Amino acid sequence: MDETKRLPMPEFVALLALLFATVAFSIDAMLPGLPQIAAELTPDAVNRAQLVLLMFMLGMGVGTIIAGPVSDAFGRKITVTIGMSIYAFGAALAYFAQSLELVLMARAIQGFGTSAPRIVALAIIRDLYEGRRMAQIASLTQTVFMLVPAIAPFIGAYMIQAFGWRSLFVVFIVFALINTLWLNLRQPETLPPNKRRPLNPARIMLALKEVMTNRRVMIYTGALTLGSVQMTAMLASVQPIYDVTYGRADAFASWFALSALIAAAGPALNAFLVLRIGMRRLAMWAYGVQTVLAMLFFAAYQSGVLSPIGSFTFWFVWSSTIFIMAGLTFGNLTALALQPLGHIAGTAASVINTISIIVSVVLAVAIGQAFNGTPVPLLIATVVCSAMAYWLIRRTANDPAD
Repeated sequence: MDETKRLPMPEFVALLALLFATVAFSIDAMLPGLPQIAAELTPDAVNRAQLVLLMFMLGMGVGTIIAGPVSDAFGRKITVTIGMSIYAFGAALAYFAQSLELVLMARAIQGFGTSAPRIVALAIIRDLYEGRRMAQIASLTQTVFMLVPAIAPFIGAYMIQAFGWRSLFVVFIVFALINTLWLNLRQPETLPPNKRRPLNPARIMLALKEVMTNRRVMIYTGALTLGSVQMTAMLASVQPIYDVTYGRADAFASWFALSALIAAAGPALNAFLVLRIGMRRLAMWAYGVQTVLAMLFFAAYQSGVLSPIGSFTFWFVWSSTIFIMAGLTFGNLTALALQPLGHIAGTAASVINTISIIVSVVLAVAIGQAFNGTPVPLLIATVVCSAMAYWLIRRTANDPAD
């Protein structure tokens, strides 16, 4: 690749991290606003406010299968620009919405739009770098990206306190504008016209068929989906648990930020262990440990032996392990699922991620709506999902080593 297409490394990493961060920022900044949204738009069914997060993810899941092929056909920058425009339109619609139903539709539109920067950012790295250099850039980007979940709730809490929950959607529009201008003004197009592939729905259907008929791919996709279910359910339930269960709504942003910083150990730990243990065993052990931890917390919580401080401490440590577990499983399971699909890796990745996101949102809605003022529904769901994921991965014991 022509060196003129490459930004200085610090700027390139920052730009790509910001594109990746669109998803995390759009979810985490909303968390402090859930009580106000519930009080204004759904006071008789406060758990429905969680759908503001889940509908965003559902829209993102639908868009994921489209964004990759579109960027391959028309180029990276135009795809991000269109996606960010859709995202900003959804934010504007949500700002003026007077009903929860319209807010939810607007959030789904936002999620659909944000699938473009999420998918295309990785494609841009792949266009410019390969091999270990690509892995290094991706790791640097991920490190910068991990700062976003730590600061997003603070930004959200400040804006809500100063201007109300609707002001968050103005912040999202500004965020989209900064992203789009930075990309278009500074980063040259990385996919020249002669390397573009025509938009081909048949290729997507072929990838879907291969994913659905390959036993190994389906096992790893199933385990990835189960991990996504508990992660999505955690995101939907985390603010109500801090608020209703533990009475710490005012300090939620600080505690969540600390969890996010602790979670940054996940990718670093994975990088250290994966070469020694292997992707399959590392993911299996992570789910096995999580099954035990969730069962221990469930038993301790239900027995009543924990003091209020002890219960909150256990909750904080355990909830942080959910985020760490994502760093030990998601990337590994995606790589394992894609190993037999190298000839259609890009489209197959979109299909696998779409399946994972959509199924996880549907199940997480049920888990989130079951919130009863305690972490029990989330704990039960985590035990079931982690145990099933562990069992699925164990079924691949006779497969070739990863």
